Amino acid sequence: MRLCPRSALSAARIAALTSILAVSACAETPETAPGARYVGAHTWHNSHDRFGGFSGLEVSDDGRQFTAISDRGSIVMGRFERAGGLADGAITGLAATPVEKLLDETGTRMHPDIDDAEGLAIGADGRLYVSFEGPPRVHASERYDRPATVLPKGPFYRQLQMNSGMEALAIDAQGRLLTLPERSGQLTRPFPVWRLEEGAWSHVFDLPRRGGFLAVGADIGPDGRFYLLEREFTGYAFRSRVRRFDIAGDEVRNEQTLFESAPLQFDNLEGIAVWSPAPGRIRLTMISDDNFKFFQKTQFVEYDLPESLDRADLSQ
Repeated sequence: MRLCPRSALSAARIAALTSILAVSACAETPETAPGARYVGAHTWHNSHDRFGGFSGLEVSDDGRQFTAISDRGSIVMGRFERAGGLADGAITGLAATPVEKLLDETGTRMHPDIDDAEGLAIGADGRLYVSFEGPPRVHASERYDRPATVLPKGPFYRQLQMNSGMEALAIDAQGRLLTLPERSGQLTRPFPVWRLEEGAWSHVFDLPRRGGFLAVGADIGPDGRFYLLEREFTGYAFRSRVRRFDIAGDEVRNEQTLFESAPLQFDNLEGIAVWSPAPGRIRLTMISDDNFKFFQKTQFVEYDLPESLDRADLSQ
């Protein structure tokens, strides 16, 4: 979700928040909720004027390369440096391309009025899919520097709330896109998930809503499970949570909360990628949206899941 000028924080609140963030930066290693092991966090600094606002993330199968999009219609690609040169090492640095604007269907750089990109998915063939909040739509392109194709509209488009549209986008092993809105409309109403198959969108299942968290990112892991990244703003800081669901046909089962962060533990995590650093293991890599604010930061955060997965699951 892009923050609008009218929602800008007051000078007093900014000063207070800046002070709190400075203190929190010296905190100990974050406490890990049962279900996931904290690997590390890396803050990314870049002086490019388009840098920031990252809302969608994909990581290659080997954990070395990444693609990120921003809510100002930009895209950047890079390569992680990991501790010890190991695939499962913590992120210690990165090298990235310049931040480029996404192109619309005419091959023109995306206009600021319609460039609020939120969700990113990359198919097995390398095809890029990007969901936008306003106006709601999904673009597909062979490469970021090629004209985009606008995918068919779904009947749910007109039901989406302002600035809370298709926040998350994922793609399954069959190449089918799944999306859900940031808000469900009521705290007690589940998040609806829609799937694009054979050119048509359908409502396939619902994800229960728990507390004040909003849906901001999603991915289908190498284990075939649906991973949901959620964010809550407390009034002065962000909290994040990742839940996981088994998909059985058009149903979801076995809801699990993998971790839930404390206020100020991380910045505004919005993009998530799920991959396997080694046979039988799962890693979560997330990126934060700094809202182009000086007191926020662009941060990669990683967690490992403790259980060993069956090799057959990883091959699905």
